[in-house]
Amino acid sequence: MQLFFRKVATSDGPFPIRESLNVSELVDDRADVTAVSPLETDLVAVSLGQGSMSVEGKLTAGLDMLCSRCLSPMHEDLKIEFRERFKQTSSSSVEEEDEDGDFIAVTEDSFDIAPYCEELFVLHVPFAPVCSEDCQGIAPAAGQDWSLGSDDSNDGDTEKIDPRLAGLKDFFK
Repeated sequence: MQLFFRKVATSDGPFPIRESLNVSELVDDRADVTAVSPLETDLVAVSLGQGSMSVEGKLTAGLDMLCSRCLSPMHEDLKIEFRERFKQTSSSSVEEEDEDGDFIAVTEDSFDIAPYCEELFVLHVPFAPVCSEDCQGIAPAAGQDWSLGSDDSNDGDTEKIDPRLAGLKDFFK
């Protein structure tokens, strides 16, 4: 997604940027992400004058994930606000130009905006997704979701006896 300073500066009004980015390789190392839809960009670039521009809009993507508590499949829709400001600078003045950090310095007339979108996507992928706020997770003894087990298996009143020691239960009678 190449963006040109000259093209944005000479456009009449806002310059729209609508593309789809394949971001599946960004979450390949995540075992809890089973599928990801393309990252849809709905951005608008506006020239601010003096070789600078503002890019604002929304990024959207869908994730199929596994709940971190009960491992049940779930779907997460990401809606991300994008707001960055870029400034065209010479390579010698990159360090001294913007002390406040308001602008991202760009040394060429064109630059790729995709890495900035991808970075924001990765930062918004949930670290430990939960299917619902009241998800109880997996019962350790039964090995299944707490909500799926019967009341008898979850109450903890039944005492399991090691079969090797079963003969000792009649010892004190």
